[in-house]
Amino acid sequence: MKRSYLSVGISLALLSLTKPVIADDEAGIEVIKVHGSYFNDYKVDSASGAMRTNASLLETAQAVTVIPETIIDEQLATTLGEVLNNVASLSPGSKQRNREVFSSRGFVLSSSNGYLRDGHQHWSHYQQPIETLSHVEVIRGPSSILYGQSAPGGLINMVTKKPTKNRLFELSADVDQHGSSRLMLDAGGEIVEALNYRGVLVKQDVIYDREYQNGEQRERDRLLGSLSVDYNINENLLINVYYDQTNDKAGLDTGAWLDNSGEVIGNDKTIRDFSWAFTDITVSNVGSRVHYFFNPEWEFKLGYNEQTFERQRFESSPKMPKNYQIGDSYVSKPYDRFDDWQFKTFYVDLVGEFSLASMDHQVLIGVNSLDYYYGQLKTNAAPIDYVPGAVEPSRPDISYKTDDSLYTSEYDYYGLYFQDLVTFNEQWQAVLGGRFDKQNKKGADSDSFVPKLGVLYHPVEEATVYVNYSESFEPASSETLNDDTDVNHGMALDAVTSAQIELGAKWQVSERLLIETALFDIEKSGALIKETLEDNPDYDTITTQAGLQRHKGMELSAQGALTDRLFMMASAMYLEAVYERDTKYQGKTPVDAPKWSVSIWSRYELTEALALNAGVFYQGERYADSDNMVTKDAYARVDLGASYQVDIRGTLVDFRLNIENALDTDYLAGGGINNVTIGDSRAARFEVKASF
Repeated sequence: MKRSYLSVGISLALLSLTKPVIADDEAGIEVIKVHGSYFNDYKVDSASGAMRTNASLLETAQAVTVIPETIIDEQLATTLGEVLNNVASLSPGSKQRNREVFSSRGFVLSSSNGYLRDGHQHWSHYQQPIETLSHVEVIRGPSSILYGQSAPGGLINMVTKKPTKNRLFELSADVDQHGSSRLMLDAGGEIVEALNYRGVLVKQDVIYDREYQNGEQRERDRLLGSLSVDYNINENLLINVYYDQTNDKAGLDTGAWLDNSGEVIGNDKTIRDFSWAFTDITVSNVGSRVHYFFNPEWEFKLGYNEQTFERQRFESSPKMPKNYQIGDSYVSKPYDRFDDWQFKTFYVDLVGEFSLASMDHQVLIGVNSLDYYYGQLKTNAAPIDYVPGAVEPSRPDISYKTDDSLYTSEYDYYGLYFQDLVTFNEQWQAVLGGRFDKQNKKGADSDSFVPKLGVLYHPVEEATVYVNYSESFEPASSETLNDDTDVNHGMALDAVTSAQIELGAKWQVSERLLIETALFDIEKSGALIKETLEDNPDYDTITTQAGLQRHKGMELSAQGALTDRLFMMASAMYLEAVYERDTKYQGKTPVDAPKWSVSIWSRYELTEALALNAGVFYQGERYADSDNMVTKDAYARVDLGASYQVDIRGTLVDFRLNIENALDTDYLAGGGINNVTIGDSRAARFEVKASF
């Protein structure tokens, strides 16, 4: 597989630290204290994803959480999962095959439509390069009006670092006790007048604490390069172009196996895949954004992104036998497979403000599209019957390149959308809109219309109470039912739809602290229900789109500064998730949907140079199987951290020590009975960062 890497050329610099400023209150001037630590405030006032334009959270009739770069850096996060731990509404799923799965409000986020990058639909079948991100927005609830087909739980919008006019040069290195390491360069500045850039380069090597049955450690090798350039043609026109590439090769670990009591079968540090199983991914994104301001009130935005995802996956593919016991043999079914995904996205938005009939309007009119292609080559090897403890079998001599057939799947869709935020007076606002969406796919053409309605009430300037109604849709995978013994054989399928009613409140307690709460009720309908017919001479079954899944619950969060020295990001969710009508799982709860989940991360600044961090991440009891026969115990993981900053000959140097799972708690994270993720044991990581 061909590899190409970016090299980033940069100039040196750093903005000086903000120093404490104390005004003279005896002169009648308000006293303002700004601490000059490296860290920024935890609180974020606006988000771009929920309204598809930069909007105040107090004027957004939807639950949105923004995880800022400050917290990402403090936690030394290297994966999106480590970032999303900070939002209790998101539950971790399986991590098998070097990728991560998440659920939002109990609904699994799809790789194809659950993630955005800078507002573009993003194919997320791999661990995201989070070093390129300035922050992550968690948009909860149905959001199809602005982005098209998506799951009812919400969307993850990853916002990338933008070029900067101020010169920036940061070099960092971190290591852990297993020998893992990461080197990162983050640079930016003005190349010539009106031409700015931002570049990131990362080299990471990971050694995991789980090992293969022949004693070898699982490892990962990742290289990331990105470059983004802004050109201000004039005061009204900005053009951005960017490119990034990730190369990520890792040994495979499809997870541990559980018995009927929810206990791990065998040693929880043992990988059942063979040591020669691997996945090798190359992902690139290239695109451009254009912003044109007609005047201060009206803006035109255009964006295009082309994402290419190529992956070789050489599997040993161990299969868990029914009622498996320690020492039993199991079958592995090796194969070599090549996947080629191509994701091309495009949008055009017109955003403006005007007044009409004593009301102010903030209007968004736009169109976006997605062109999807997938191709697969695959070659299978003979099955291997393996007894644990025996010598590991050699890697089969097979290659996907010998496959003379090519499986392909293609579709495209586009959507037209409209949104209007109407301000009636200082207390009342309403947001309304709709989207028409058209999918073109062989045998599965479909079109949908989804509305959105929200009402906001501001009892005081710093508070909002809102209610919203929103919908999402996911086109059915096939236009017809293929079973000719079914009454509705050949029936056209409608899209699976979801509708949510959400009641929420947001209170900006101070300029640095925001508290939010939300009650939600989501119904997902349209799944296929198959019923057996009695005494029908012509048909055996009847299938209808009568399935119903309902998730309802409550969320509470606080984000910002509690005092001048204590900062916190905290959230909790209570969830009741159930299949109310389903052929197989009626009355059951989905996998990895706990009733209670809590996330807390905090920082306390002892001095302007020394800070301490502490975090608690709690997941309640969850089912490991759809039949709700196997339960995973609740767990609470405690993380600790400390940082110290010093000026060494004019260079600011930060030292950071983090201890994840400080109490060395044994726990099971996401995943089911045959692919559960074993929680990492206590791990220490140390980072040095120099800012020139």
